[in-house]
Amino acid sequence: MLLCRYGTLTSLYTGWGLFAVNNIMKENEINTLLETIVNHASQVVLGKQHEIRLSLACLLARGHLLIEDLPGVGKTTLAHVLAQTLGLQYQRIQFTSDLLPADILGVSIFDKSEQGFHFHPGPIFAQLILADEVNRATPKAQSALLEAMEEGQVTIEGETRLLPEPFFVIATQNPTYQVGTFPLPESQLDRFLMRISLGYPDNNAERALLTGEDRRDLIRQHGACVLPGQLAELQRAASKVHASDALLDYVQALLEASRQSPQFVNGLSPRAGLALLHSARAWALMAGRDHAMPEDIQAVMPHVVAHRLQAVTDSEQSDKALLAVLESVAIA
Repeated sequence: MLLCRYGTLTSLYTGWGLFAVNNIMKENEINTLLETIVNHASQVVLGKQHEIRLSLACLLARGHLLIEDLPGVGKTTLAHVLAQTLGLQYQRIQFTSDLLPADILGVSIFDKSEQGFHFHPGPIFAQLILADEVNRATPKAQSALLEAMEEGQVTIEGETRLLPEPFFVIATQNPTYQVGTFPLPESQLDRFLMRISLGYPDNNAERALLTGEDRRDLIRQHGACVLPGQLAELQRAASKVHASDALLDYVQALLEASRQSPQFVNGLSPRAGLALLHSARAWALMAGRDHAMPEDIQAVMPHVVAHRLQAVTDSEQSDKALLAVLESVAIA
């Protein structure tokens, strides 16, 4: 069986490489906890440790994740195993062409016995939401996620209701050339901190998948590696990772380079700059450092900004144009 062992982590803070539990926790102990989470999830989602790390960094940065890939490569499995590993309340919403916003947010129903309306919350009221095949729903249904993803709340019938914390949306998206898909509008894409792709497993991982246990059975055996409250502490630690003035200069230079590039319709927004910085801080924390480096920016940038940029010519040129932006900005 898959069991997760962890030490007691009751208090955590970030100083200059200093973490505390009761008295003092060594710097590498927080990294050990994060490595345990990654390794535990990797026992179910085989051969995709880098993608698991990106997903965890996205959550530590308090963002939302878009996974774009073919059906059957493990997108849903990744979302489910992260919920189990992190001990989060999990809800899966299957997006279809007839889905309505009320199916996501909830609805008030009249109760004859009490002669009044009672609100029945929808599946959005969970800590980890899997919006499965989000681009198979109409733009009207997709828009139900906008306020939730940006503000951690929903407004229904004039009343604002807070969503649980942490609140993490993982949306899966089929390639847009497939039948029955609706492209996500730019405002919806911008709500996702990162976009990743899983791709096919390598030969060894695929053989282990073919000869091993059913992934659904493994998930049911999965235990949480994180105690209640620890994830919020990890998120706070990620937000306190130091970013020097030189690093901020580097981020601003990248933003300006994207705006000056003739290869993009529009450059990166200030929100994209914040997303890049938050993601780099989380990536640095997972590397066991209390300060972010240009290498962290470069590691997360393709996943943070590619879905926010539109090439002037065609989408196949976006990656080359993005690489050109990275190469055009020197590290001070």
